[in-house]
Amino acid sequence: MSDDSAADDRTTEDRRTAEDRKATEDRRTTADRRTTADRPEVADYRTRVSPFVERFAADLTEAGMQRMASRVFACLLASEEGALTSAELGDRLQASPAAISGAVRYLSQVALVSRQRDPGSRRERYILHQDVWYTSLLSRDHVLARWLGTLNTGADDLGADTPGGRRVRESAEFLEFMRTGLEDMLNRWHARRQAE
Repeated sequence: MSDDSAADDRTTEDRRTAEDRKATEDRRTTADRRTTADRPEVADYRTRVSPFVERFAADLTEAGMQRMASRVFACLLASEEGALTSAELGDRLQASPAAISGAVRYLSQVALVSRQRDPGSRRERYILHQDVWYTSLLSRDHVLARWLGTLNTGADDLGADTPGGRRVRESAEFLEFMRTGLEDMLNRWHARRQAE
């Protein structure tokens, strides 16, 4: 075999190797470009779950909750385990990690979710509290107590004979009524859950 023939064989082999590498790279690039919507679990989310999540999130936003926090809360509520990672939330809601992080921070502050680190991992899962509505309303009792204290002090400071003092006193009376009713309602709910 001549040197020219051996060189041609090496060139042909190098060309095939380069073509194989390019074909492999093209397959990887195509797989990487595959959108998250192509994955079955995300496609199922889009068709079956997302309409509810967006509707309920709109209701929560209209009631005063931050929009992204509403979407994250509704997504967690509708999820199989009541817990998702930031990446899973981002995929489902088509939202950035920063938007998810801000929403979770808000939801943590209002006692609707908590963070839990997966064992042996740096990933955090965001988890709805057990009996989330009960927990949320129970924490509101503390807020109502604080407001009530401030309103009673304010009513005394303003004086019962002033229009402002009367409005503040009426606000305190209404919140006391609400707080008593909330406490009764939460106790009945707790008893009902225990009986199940």
